[in-house]
Amino acid sequence: MTRPGGVWENWGRSERIRPQLVEFPRTVQAVQRAVTAATKRGMPVKAVGAGHSFTGIAVAPGLLLDLTDLTGIVEVDRDRRRVTLLAGTRLHQVPALLAPYGLAMQNLGDIDRQSISGAISTGTHGTGARFGGIATQVVGARLVTAAGELLTVSDDENADLLPAVALGLGALGILVEVTLQCVPAFLLHAVEKPVALTELLPSLDDWAAASDHFEYYWFPHTDVGLTKADMRLPESDVRHPLPAVGKWIDETLLANGVYRVACGAATVVPRIVPSFSRLAVKLTGDREYTDRSTKVLTQSRTVRFREMEYAVPAENVRPAFDALRTLIDERGWKISFPVEVRFAAADDLWMSTAHGRASGYIAVHRYWREDPTEYFEAVEAIMLASGGRPHWGKMHTLDAAALRERYPRFDDFTALRDRLDPDRMFRNAYLDRVLGE
Repeated sequence: MTRPGGVWENWGRSERIRPQLVEFPRTVQAVQRAVTAATKRGMPVKAVGAGHSFTGIAVAPGLLLDLTDLTGIVEVDRDRRRVTLLAGTRLHQVPALLAPYGLAMQNLGDIDRQSISGAISTGTHGTGARFGGIATQVVGARLVTAAGELLTVSDDENADLLPAVALGLGALGILVEVTLQCVPAFLLHAVEKPVALTELLPSLDDWAAASDHFEYYWFPHTDVGLTKADMRLPESDVRHPLPAVGKWIDETLLANGVYRVACGAATVVPRIVPSFSRLAVKLTGDREYTDRSTKVLTQSRTVRFREMEYAVPAENVRPAFDALRTLIDERGWKISFPVEVRFAAADDLWMSTAHGRASGYIAVHRYWREDPTEYFEAVEAIMLASGGRPHWGKMHTLDAAALRERYPRFDDFTALRDRLDPDRMFRNAYLDRVLGE
């Protein structure tokens, strides 16, 4: 977000910049004019949505295009269940936009504050061993190139570019429209329960395969995984949503209010963390309900944090997770935030963390007022040894040389970048590091 004085900072407060210029385009044509003018001045351009990335991927040292006002539906193809959205549309706005057409997004992450363009450009994903990340739902896009021209990618135009443009890291141009392949609206039956790690881990593959969407959280210093298993149901089935009072207690009072206080206290008195974590496991994570897909897949998170997440081959999730648990024990760290484990199907997007392989995601967090460096770097070493690829929007230390070895289509992507943005109008320090200058 842009604060008084012209300083932009991301949600996690890990990145901040004072851009030379900020604009709020309301139309595609306004984006074109802004890019053309910036190109003439030699001023680099970056578009930002919600600023929910923890890396510097959206940092704009030159012209910052805030897409807050570039929202809404452009077109609906009812027959093919395809919906074109303006790029600044926030994920939490999408359900209401799709509802009149009886449609829904096939899968979502657990946070819906991001813009659709930011979510796909950074590889945001949900969970489900049979489902890909959000970018795999993209079947078309329009972006403004460095020359100020509109590039259309669809079944009929430039179709060969879709695997690059759908997850383009903001390096190929400014996304202005995104076309999603939607599905009929559906419900999810959710079962959330604590399971002893001795029961969960030996059969982790079975847990992931048995549900449409499976994930678990592990609070360090405990021996329990808080599992969540969701099964898809037709929209016509009966809803049994969580009671309003119970939902408020679980998700607002405990998961955000009390948890925020506990995290703040833990920065002063770290020794309270294990006791609080064991209490949190006892008070949360045991409920069953059926509701609309978006209400089950997403949740509100108001406690500010910083995050690192790696995708590892699905078969490496268990050993990587075990190594992480051992690391925390050996170092004696008091970690207040849970570790999150999710799954995704393989896909063919060039820069996707799940490119060419079924994947498991292991995410670690620290409260935003705590220094995550030592913890994150030690965890990163485990993930790299497990064949990991870092989430583009979450903290990591890799550079282009290291990433090239982990992405078979890396050189194809950078060649396309050379073609579409030869003068690096869409560069910033983060892209220079992960893609090369």
